[in-house]
Amino acid sequence: MPVERYIAPAGAGKAELTEKRSKFIACVVSVDDEDAAKAHIARVRAKHHDARHNCWCYIIRNGPERYSDDGEPQGTAGLPMFEVFKRGGISNVCCVVTRYFGGILLGPGGLARAYSEAAKMALNNAGTTGFRRYECVRAVCPYHLHGRIKSEFENSGAVIEGIDYGEAVVFRVLVAEGESQGVGRRLADISSGTVSCVVTGTKYCPSPE
Repeated sequence: MPVERYIAPAGAGKAELTEKRSKFIACVVSVDDEDAAKAHIARVRAKHHDARHNCWCYIIRNGPERYSDDGEPQGTAGLPMFEVFKRGGISNVCCVVTRYFGGILLGPGGLARAYSEAAKMALNNAGTTGFRRYECVRAVCPYHLHGRIKSEFENSGAVIEGIDYGEAVVFRVLVAEGESQGVGRRLADISSGTVSCVVTGTKYCPSPE
């Protein structure tokens, strides 16, 4: 089974573009779901309530994909913005481009170029990050093996989210999807079978690859 990966904005990105006196203000953010996308759109609309258009698009991984021209001629705003992210393989993204009309008509082609260019500029300013699915692993070990187990996790490329110290040492670790069994075997070898990995769930995190 292939490892699940996706690309999303690394953070928020903004950009401004002026075309024939019309000002285009683009804002790209990373979102986890449709509610977060709608909240971003609402915030931008409230901030730029005096603008003629607040056009938007969003793509949710394994979820809805939407776009709006918000009063611009059909197909000249939301769709060109949407295609910027779709062609780039970007998901979990929401973009709003606000237009303050400058008094000069741009025509369908000019509008599409301006909206898509503003979206590209905002995405470039946000940057992108690859995400992959990790397995959440819990491992319990005696204190005298704490150092060796910790080193094994670190050497395997796992991410140690936390260590709890009680009657024994409990590691909470993220292991790349598909690698927990191999890590578990190495821990069992190191500890003569007294330490094992238990997968408690999965989550998506930024990947260094």
